[in-house]
Amino acid sequence: MALMKAIEYAQATPEVRAVYDEIMRTRNTDWINNFWKVLANDPALLRRIWENVRQVMAPGALDPLVKEMVYVAVSATNGCEYCTFSHTAGARSKGMSDAMFTELMAVVGLANETNRLANGLRIEVDPQFLPR
Repeated sequence: MALMKAIEYAQATPEVRAVYDEIMRTRNTDWINNFWKVLANDPALLRRIWENVRQVMAPGALDPLVKEMVYVAVSATNGCEYCTFSHTAGARSKGMSDAMFTELMAVVGLANETNRLANGLRIEVDPQFLPR
């Protein structure tokens, strides 16, 4: 259950509808997901997060599939069910196969385990790993 109501398109202010329209146009879809609908309770926050998403998730040195897979990995690690589902769907739409997904989750699980060990044991960083 959400802690705030979702703002549907029909009830949205013109400012919120403008962001919704950009989202739908950019993503080539005819619907707005619940994340955006809840953020719409604060139109400035909605606009800021949408602009950040557009900028960061745009093609760059990393291709869009890699960015979605990184997002899935971080979301799974942070325990964000919504983002894990959302970005898994995004990664699948960009070509992620079931085999890629299960391998990604294996890497996530391994990284979480070894990170906890390294942090818990306070292992000193090897000088060879440091930038030169």
